[in-house]
Amino acid sequence: MQELNTFKLIDRISTLVRSEERKKYTSLGLQPIQGQIIDYLAQCNNMSDTPAAVAEYFGLTKGTVSQSLQVLERKGYIEKKPNDQDRRILHLRLSAAGESVLKEMQSYDIYPAAEQAIPKEQFDALNQALLSTLLALQKSNNLKSFGVCYTCYYFSELDQHYHCDLMQQPLNQQEALKICREHVLFEGNNR
Repeated sequence: MQELNTFKLIDRISTLVRSEERKKYTSLGLQPIQGQIIDYLAQCNNMSDTPAAVAEYFGLTKGTVSQSLQVLERKGYIEKKPNDQDRRILHLRLSAAGESVLKEMQSYDIYPAAEQAIPKEQFDALNQALLSTLLALQKSNNLKSFGVCYTCYYFSELDQHYHCDLMQQPLNQQEALKICREHVLFEGNNR
């Protein structure tokens, strides 16, 4: 019997997760991409909350994303706000209704039970191996990493004050944990 290779295992896990997500989103009256956009917007920073960033993150066309954003806006789950410096740029954020549906979505998550079923040391090793796999896929295919700020080359910390050296902006602790479109992998650092 042939053993499954790593990428086949990841593909199978992805299939199971997407199946469970479809059930979850359908029960909430959402298409899977709409639920995924809500989840993404809850995790990204203000440099990554534009329609173009959403399209890039999911690897979808701007038109496909635009249609999903229109539906989410009609349902009252997201709000669009023009950028203060460049009015052509729209920032997306979850509305109160969007935050509420996000909480409902999280109550359906299958991850906590699976995480508890694996010993912590094994889970930590698995997490590190999957992170390495993700980074290798992104790097070998020349894709943006969309990593969290504190793992970025441009992230700096001095006396527990965080800063984005690329954008020349201070970051609070919550912002340092957000997904960023401008993320650059810091080679040799295991933050």
